[in-house]
Amino acid sequence: MLMRLLLLVALAVAAAAAAAAETEQRATYIVHMAKSAMPAEYADHGEWYGASLRSVSTGRAAAAKMLYSYDTVLHGFSARLTEQEASDMAGMDGVLAVNPETRYELHTTRTPEFLGLAGSEGLFPQSGTGGDVVVGVLDTGVWPESKSYDDAGLGEVPSSWKGTCMAGTDFNSSACNRKLIGARFFNRGYEAAMGPMDTSRESRSPRDDDGHGTHTSSTAAGAAVADADLFGFASGTARGMAPKARVAVYKVCWLGGCFSSDILAGMDAAVADGCGVLSLSLGGGSADYARDSVAIGAFAAMEQNVLVSCSAGNAGPGSATLSNVAPWITTVGAGTLDRDFPAYVQLGNGKNYTGVSLYAGKAPPSTPTPLIYAGNASNSTSGNLCMPGTLSPEKVQGKIVVCDRGISARVQKGFVVRDAGGAGMVLANTAANGQELVADAHLLPAAGVGEKEGTAIKSYIASESKPTATIVVAGTQVDVRPSPLVAAFSSRGPNMITPEILKPDIIGPGVNILAAWTGKAGPTGLAADTRRVNFNIISGTSMSCPHVSGLAALLRSAHPEWSPAAVRSALMTTAYSTYTGGAGSPILDAATGAAATPFDYGAGHVDPTRAVEPGLVYDLGTSDYVDFLCALKYTPNMIAALARSKSYGCAANKTYAVANLNYPSFSVAYSTANGEAGDSGATTVTHTRTLTNVGAAGTYKVDASVSMSGVTVDVKPAKLEFTAAGEKKSYTVTFTAAKSQPSGTAGFGRLVWSDGKHTVASPIAITWT
Repeated sequence: MLMRLLLLVALAVAAAAAAAAETEQRATYIVHMAKSAMPAEYADHGEWYGASLRSVSTGRAAAAKMLYSYDTVLHGFSARLTEQEASDMAGMDGVLAVNPETRYELHTTRTPEFLGLAGSEGLFPQSGTGGDVVVGVLDTGVWPESKSYDDAGLGEVPSSWKGTCMAGTDFNSSACNRKLIGARFFNRGYEAAMGPMDTSRESRSPRDDDGHGTHTSSTAAGAAVADADLFGFASGTARGMAPKARVAVYKVCWLGGCFSSDILAGMDAAVADGCGVLSLSLGGGSADYARDSVAIGAFAAMEQNVLVSCSAGNAGPGSATLSNVAPWITTVGAGTLDRDFPAYVQLGNGKNYTGVSLYAGKAPPSTPTPLIYAGNASNSTSGNLCMPGTLSPEKVQGKIVVCDRGISARVQKGFVVRDAGGAGMVLANTAANGQELVADAHLLPAAGVGEKEGTAIKSYIASESKPTATIVVAGTQVDVRPSPLVAAFSSRGPNMITPEILKPDIIGPGVNILAAWTGKAGPTGLAADTRRVNFNIISGTSMSCPHVSGLAALLRSAHPEWSPAAVRSALMTTAYSTYTGGAGSPILDAATGAAATPFDYGAGHVDPTRAVEPGLVYDLGTSDYVDFLCALKYTPNMIAALARSKSYGCAANKTYAVANLNYPSFSVAYSTANGEAGDSGATTVTHTRTLTNVGAAGTYKVDASVSMSGVTVDVKPAKLEFTAAGEKKSYTVTFTAAKSQPSGTAGFGRLVWSDGKHTVASPIAITWT
C-alpha cells in the first residue's frame, strides 16, 4: 500500500514538473552554428539545424519552433526556446553561441544643395555603368506609388541582382520597377514575440504603414521629384543622395518594434540579393559585438564587400549614449541644415520670440489671445507636460497653452491642448533639449521655442495678471547661419564598448528633412491625424543615416574597386569640423551653443564633393577586424560567431592591440585606475596606421595637435611620398601624457596629412577613465 502511494506521489510530481515545463515561457533565441562541424549523416545544414532543434525539445508536448534559417550573414537559425532548451542547445557540439533576441527601435528638399551636390553630376557615374549600386534599406517598408520610386531614365535591372518583389497584403509583385527593384518582409520574430499582428493597422507585406521606411529609402536613393513640399513648406525638387542608384527594401520593423531575428533575416536576404550598401536607421543600445545582432550581420556583410551604415541613436545630448558602435559599421550622427521654418511668439508686453512650426491650418488669430502655462491649468504633477487627460478644459478654453517638451510626443501635446479647448500651443524646450528646435506639422496653431525663450515666456506669464500672446507662422527660410549644428538629440560618445574606437564616425543632415511619405498615415504619425501627404518633414539620426548611405552608394559607383572601409575613410577624412569662411570657428552643439567635439560629430560633417577624391584612404579587411577581436581577448567561439568560421584565430606568438586597427580616427583612453602617469612618470600610447594612395603621386606632410595640456603627439615619419596609385605607407603616432588627470578629463585634436591639394584629416580624442 505504501509503495503504491509513493508511486502515485512520484507520478503526480513528474506530471506537475512536465506541466510546468510545458508552460515555461518561450522566447526567441539566435543560435550560431559552426558550419564546418556538421556531422556527415546530414545532407545539408538545414537538416542539421532542424535535428539539433528537435533534440532539445524531445518529450515536450510543444516542440521548439524554428523561425528562420540563416545562410549568408550568419550560419544558424532563430527559434522559440525555453531557458532550459536554450541552455541545452548551448552545450551541443557545433553550437558557437545562443543569444537571446533583442528588440530594436527606429531612430526617428534642400539637402543636395547644402551638401554641394547640385550641379555635381559629372563627379559621379550615372546608372548603367559598372558601378550600378543597390541600396538595401531595412526599415518599415515602402510606399511604392510615391514618385520618388519613378524609374524613368534608368536602364535594365543589373543582371547580378538576385532579389525579388514579395507579394502580400495590398502589395503586388508588379509594385517593383527599375528603381525599386526588390521588396521583402520579415515578421516571424515580431509575431512570435508579440502575437498575431492586427491587420487592420499594419500590412503583412512590404507596404509601409508607418512612413519611416519610405522616408529613409527615398532620402538615400529617391528619384528627383519636382514641386515637392509639405503644406507649402520646403518647396522645391526632392531627390535622394544617389538618385540613379537602385533601391531594395526589407521590412523588418513593425508597430511593436524591430526584432533581431527579423533584422538578421533581412540582412541575410539583402546581402544574398546583391545589395552594395545596407542602411539601418534603428538601434537597441550598445552590446558586446558577439551578442549584437546588427554587428554580427554587418560583419558578414563587410566580408562580402557590402558597406553597412547605421544611425547613432537619438539619446543625446547625454554622453556615452551611442548605438551601433562596431568598427565595421559606419555610425552616423545628425546635424542641422541651413533651412528653417520660423514662427514667432509675440507677447502682450511687446517682446517677440522666435521658434519653429510647420502648422498649415486655419490662420491663428492676429489679435492677442489669453496665454496660460500648462502647469497652472492642471491638477496633475505632470500637467506642465500636457500629457493626455491632465489639462482642465475650463482653464485652457480659448487660450494659448505653454507646454514643456518631454516624455510624450511633441505633436501629441498639441492634440491634448486642442481636445481640452485650447486655441494654440507654445512648446517650450527644457534643459534636456536646450536651444535645438525641431519643426512639427501641428494640428493647431503652435510654435516650438528654445529653453531660453520658453523660460522668458513662462516668466512673463508669472508676472502678468492677464498675459496674452500671438503666434505667427512665417514659412520657409534658407541660408540660415551658422549651419550645420550638431543636433541635440544626436547620440554622443565616448564609445562604452571599445573606448579606443572613436564613435560616431560622422554626422549628416538629420533635422527637418523633407522626403517621401506613406499614404497610410498623416504627417504626425498619430491615429487622430487624418491628413495625407506625399512628402513629410521629420528629424532624427534615422534621417542622417540614409544620407550617408546614399553618399556611400555614390562613392561606390565612382570607385567600384574600393572596399567598404575605403569608402568610409573617404567620407571621414574629407569631413569638416569647422565652418567654412571667416575664421573657421568650430561646429557648434545645438544643445549648448558651445563648440562641439569629436564625441559629438566624429570626423565632422560629411562633404561628398571632396570625398570622391580623398587622395589617401585607411583601408581595412576581415583579417584586420579579426586581429581587433583578438586584441579584445575574444574566445575562438566568439570570433567564429562573428566571422562564421573557425578558420580565423588568434596566434599565441603575436601581440594584438586595438590601437593598431587601421581606423581613420584616434581615440586614446588613459586609465587612472592603474596609477598610470602621475608619480610613475610619463605614459605613452602608440597607434600604427597605414595609408593607401588612391590618387596621383604626391608627397604628404603631417600636422598634428591636441588641446590637452601635458599631452604631446609625435608622428613618425612626418612625410610620406607616394609614387603610384595603390601604394601603401605606414606611420606611427605616439601620445605621451606627462601626468595623470582626473577621471572624465577629455581633450581633442586633429591629425592632418596634406599634399597641398588633398587634406586627409583624422579627429583625435583623449580621455582619462
